[in-house]
Amino acid sequence: MKTMKLVFLLFFFDVTLSVKHSLKFFFTVSSGVKHIPDFVGVALIDEVPVGRCDSIGEKAEFTQDWMKKLKEDDPQHLDWYTQESLFVHNKYNAAIDMMKNQLNQTGGVHILQRMNGCEWDDETGEINRFAQFGYDGEDFIAFDLKTLTWIAQKPEALIIKQQWDRNRPKNDYRKSFLTQRCPEFLKTYLDLGKNFLLRTDLPSVSLLQKIPSSPVRCFATGFYPDRVMMFWRKDGEELHEDVELGEILPNHDGSFQMSVDLNLSSVTPEDWRRYECVFQLSGVKDDIITKLDKAVIKTHWVPPSEFPAGPVIGGVVGLLLLLAVCITGVFIWRRRNNGVTTSGEK
Repeated sequence: MKTMKLVFLLFFFDVTLSVKHSLKFFFTVSSGVKHIPDFVGVALIDEVPVGRCDSIGEKAEFTQDWMKKLKEDDPQHLDWYTQESLFVHNKYNAAIDMMKNQLNQTGGVHILQRMNGCEWDDETGEINRFAQFGYDGEDFIAFDLKTLTWIAQKPEALIIKQQWDRNRPKNDYRKSFLTQRCPEFLKTYLDLGKNFLLRTDLPSVSLLQKIPSSPVRCFATGFYPDRVMMFWRKDGEELHEDVELGEILPNHDGSFQMSVDLNLSSVTPEDWRRYECVFQLSGVKDDIITKLDKAVIKTHWVPPSEFPAGPVIGGVVGLLLLLAVCITGVFIWRRRNNGVTTSGEK
C-alpha cells in the first residue's frame, strides 16, 4: 500500500509540474445546526479563500487585499456575487427541505453542499470544469457538461436528476458560466494576485523525533505553492519501504507544511550518515537536502542518565522541610489558641 501511494503521488506530481490554477466556489446550506449561519459561500483561488458571503451579512465581500482592487475597478462584480449567493441560499434552502422529505428525514442535522468551478493549465491552455453536489458528507449528484444532464451518484438522487434534467435553460446557463465566465474570472484574479499567488517561498526544514525508538520526521513548513515532493533516500536512492508520507496541509498564513517519516528500527548508528531527506519545490532548481544527523534532531526527550536528579532531590528535601515547618506552626498555633480559650473559661 505504501508503494502504491508513493507511485500515485509521483504521477500526480509529474502532472502538476505544468502548473494548474483553479477557481472554486463552495456553497453550504445546513438544517438543524444552531448558532451558525444556515448558508455560507466561499470562493477560492488555488485553494486560497478570496471571498465569502453568509446568511447573516447577506453581502459578498473580498477577503484578500489584492482582490479589493476589483471592487474599485468593477463595483458590479461584487454585486453579482451577492445576488448569486442570495439566489443560491433561497433555492438550496428549498432543495434541502425537498431532500429531507424524499428521504423521510424529520429531524437532525443535514448539510447540502455545492462545489463548482474551473481549472486552467497555464502551459497547455487546457481547461477543466466541474459542478457537483454533496449531501450529508457524501457525493450526491454531478453535472455532465457534454450532455448537459445530471449524474445521480446515489439512488436517492434519481428524482432530483429527472427534475434538473428538464430545466434546460438553467443547464445552458450553467454551461455558459463554467466554460466562459469562470476561466475569465480565474485569469483576472490571477493577474490581480500574481504577487501572492504566483510567488515561490522556500520552507524551513527540520528533523524531529519523540523518543529514540520513534521514527525520525523530516518536517517542512512555510513553502508555497503546494506542488512539492518530499522523500527519504539512502546512498542517493529513493526509499519506498519504512517511509510514511504525510499530507500537504495549509498554514494560517497561506503557506503549506508537509512531513515524511523514516523508521530507523533496523538501521545501525553507523549507517545514519547514508540517509538524507529531500524536499523539491516545483519551479525551483535546487533541492533542499537535510542529512540524517543526531546532532540536528529536535526532541523533548531527556535521557535518564542526564535527568537532573540532584536539583530534584534538593527540591524534594526543601519541600519536606517546608511541610515540617508548616505542621509545626499549626501545632503551636493550636496550642496557643487552646490556651487562650482555657484561660478565658477560668
